[in-house]
Order: sequence, then C-alpha cells, then structure tokens
Amino acid sequence: MQLSSPLTYGPDRRWRAFATLAVAVLISVLDLFIVNIAFSAIERQWPAAGLSGLSWVLSAYAIVLAALLVPFGRLGDLLGRRRVFQVGLGVFVLGSALCAAAPTPGLLIGARVLQGAGAAALTPTSLSLLLPLFPDRERPAVIGAWAALGGVGAALGPPLGGLLVQASWRWIFLVNVPLGLITLWRVGRRFEEIRDPHATRPDLLGGVLLAVAIALLTLGLVEGPGWGWDARVLGSFAAALVAGTAFLARSRRHASPVLDLALFRSPSFSYAVASTFLFFAGFAALLLGGVLFLTHVWHYSVLRAGLAFAPGPVMAAVFAGPGGALTARYGPGIVGFAGGTLFAVGAVLFTGLPVHPDYLVHYLPGMVVGGAGVGLILPTFTSAAVLAVPAERLSTGIAAETTFRQIGAALAIAAWVAIYGTPRPDGVLHAFDRGFVYMGACSLAAALVLLALARGTRARRPTSDGLVEAGGEAI
Repeated sequence: MQLSSPLTYGPDRRWRAFATLAVAVLISVLDLFIVNIAFSAIERQWPAAGLSGLSWVLSAYAIVLAALLVPFGRLGDLLGRRRVFQVGLGVFVLGSALCAAAPTPGLLIGARVLQGAGAAALTPTSLSLLLPLFPDRERPAVIGAWAALGGVGAALGPPLGGLLVQASWRWIFLVNVPLGLITLWRVGRRFEEIRDPHATRPDLLGGVLLAVAIALLTLGLVEGPGWGWDARVLGSFAAALVAGTAFLARSRRHASPVLDLALFRSPSFSYAVASTFLFFAGFAALLLGGVLFLTHVWHYSVLRAGLAFAPGPVMAAVFAGPGGALTARYGPGIVGFAGGTLFAVGAVLFTGLPVHPDYLVHYLPGMVVGGAGVGLILPTFTSAAVLAVPAERLSTGIAAETTFRQIGAALAIAAWVAIYGTPRPDGVLHAFDRGFVYMGACSLAAALVLLALARGTRARRPTSDGLVEAGGEAI
C-alpha cells in the first residue's frame, strides 16, 4: 500500500514516527562504537584469540554493513520498506542475543555478521519510511536529524559501554533485545507499507563480492604481522583484487548495482567519497587504539576508560551543530579541511604519551581538539555528496557515501592492527605512536581532499544525468 500524502500525518505524529525508528537506528549505530570500549573485556575472556583474531568482532560488522547497505535498501523499495525494516530489525535483535550468549570467539564473530546484515536492512529503510511522511520543506531537517543519530551514538558509546561492562561485556549486546522488540511492535502499529513500483532487483551477488573483497584485504592486513608478510598475505591481497575487479565489472552491467559508478563521473562526488573513506580509515582506528592504550598501558578499568574517552565524542556532538551551519555558509570543503586538520592535530597530541597516567596533561587535550575536528568534519561528507548529485539521485549518492564510510571503518581496524603488530614490552609505546601517526595522516589526507573540493568545484553544479558542469561543459 502506498502512503497517500505526508499531510495524512500531523506534525506531532510525524516526529513520533521519527522517534520510533530512531531507536532502531541508534542501537545499530551504537554497535559500531560501544564494542570498542568493551574490547578489552572481551580480550580478557579469550586471551588466546589474540588482537588480530578478536579484531574481527569489530571488522565483521562494518564489512557486512558496507556491502549490503545499498542492496537491502533497494530490496525495501521492491518488497516493501516496512517489511524489510522489520526483518532487518528482527535479524539484528537475533544477532544481538546470539552475541550475548556466544561461548566462543568464532560464534561471537558469526553473530556480529548477523547483526551487520540486520543493520544493513534497517538503516536505509528507516530513512525511506520516514521521508514520505514529511512535506518537502521539512525533509532536509529530517535527513539532518537522522544523520545526527551517528553523533549521538558516538557520544553515548564510551560511557554507556563502560557502565554496561561493569556487569558483563555481554550486556552491551543484550540491551538491544528489549529495545528492538518494542520498536518492532510499534512499527507494525504505526507505519503503512511503502513500495516503489519502478524498483528493480538489487544486486545481492555484487554485495557478496564486495564483502569478500574487503574481508580478504582485511585478512591480509590483520594476519600480516603473525604470518610474517609471506605468500599467504600476498595471496589474500591478490584474491581481494580479483573479487574487487569482479565487483566493479558487475557494477558496470547490473541495472541496480551496489555502487552506481556513473556518480563518479562527477569530480565533486569523487572528492566527497575519497575524503569520507580516508577520514574513517583513521577515525575508526582511534576508537580502538585510543581505548586500548588506556586499558593496556595505563591499566584503566573499562568504566574509567569509557569516561576518559567520552570528552572526544561529546566535543564532536557539541561542534556538529556549528559544523553544519558553517558548512551551509562556507561549503563543505573549507569546513571539512578545518575539521580534518584539527583531528590530525589531536592525533599528533597523542604521540609521546608516557607510560605513567597523566590524563589531564597528556590525553585530554588530544580528545578535546580531535573531538572538535570530528564535529566539524562529519557534516561535510554528506553535504559534499548531496551537493555533487542531482536531487533525483540523492538517495543513491548518500548510500554510496555511507558505503565508503563503512569500508573505511572496516579497513581502519585492520590497518591499525597491522601497524601495531606484535611489539615487545619495551616497544609498546612506539607501536601506539605509529598508530596515532597513521590516524593523523589519514585525517590530514582527507582534509587536503576536501580543500581540493573547495578549490576545484566552485563553479560546478550537478545536472540531471549525474554529470557535473563547469563553465557550461560536461565533465
């Protein structure tokens, strides 16, 4: 059944509908951040699994989410957005329960794959269920509020994770179950089904190929130090290249590809996606490396580490509002460059941390400066993608940008594990320093790409066929 008009929902009812779906989106976002703070507790339960083995608890979720986000969004258009949202949330709840009960690391990683698949189904369909309820003039505010849930999840993750782990790390997953079930019940009562009569079948095989390519690349990176960077690593990288090539070839042919390659004919869109990937390749590494430093070197409890890490996400949430306003006034390139540079400075401030705790002098400044940078740069990615594509391809552009965000996050964990390696006790501080330098380098690279966006796209505008014009000529 099609939703007849946004006017059938009054303003209060629309925002209550938003609040209902926001719960599901928030818990799926939280599971990107909250597991980092619980990582040390999980590692203590299964020390034999090692850092490289347990890193898949983080990477598996991001990989599956990145690969299936677009196909499941299009499946919602085909089969019904409410139906796919409900199935996705049900799978996410089931995966959460299995994570909480997992008796081995392997089963925990498998349950995280299930969680990722559920999140990939509920994330795009949540927004596509909401937008038809609102008149056109209110939809930018809805998109902004929906995107802001990522900042809320980042801010809540460390302190909430620290509190829940006091009982058990399993509670970070178990808390999703009642919240998800309540949301399922409310969605069934409050939302009508929506389908797109022109939708085509999504490329699920393409999603599988993308997941395989990222997983093989991740495997080579995380196991590289233990394998001595031998032929097995080269084999993983070669297989990743083959899978990635097959994915690109399929994306060129399929009517509803995971990645719409025509979007990349716009230089502005390419800049936006590249900067997103580069920034998250560093930012997601901080979410793991920063917490592990507090728990492994300074021997903070998980709760204390969560509270110590919280100022960064709080600063990000505080600066996200001004960041969005500045982006609207000056454009995503300039504001993003400032934010990326600030995060890079914050990462550099983490280098040279002493072995003995001195939080106020040595750790807090990096969290404050870096967190402010995150708040400034995050709104610029979606804005840059939106400005680079015509209105009728907005959803496709945002989906592609979000996919590269998750790919960057997945590879960030693998890259940090490879850079950290297996240091001797007297080399641990230097290993963390290498990781912090890597984070800063990724953020600075993202900032420079955004600066290039600001310099090179002032006269360009999107056209209906997905190209970008400059001075009247199509690029």
